[in-house]
Amino acid sequence: MKKQHLPQKICPVCGRPFAWRKKWAKEWDQVKYCSEKCRRNKKSVIR
Repeated sequence: MKKQHLPQKICPVCGRPFAWRKKWAKEWDQVKYCSEKCRRNKKSVIR
């Protein structure tokens, strides 16, 4: 399957889209952040 056909989400911290990864296969519904860096910086985002 090509990357353009994979499901995508928008990272709430950086606002960039990120695609499904095989390591997230079992927990895709719980994935919120595109990277570890965004997950660590989630509190520093001004909404």
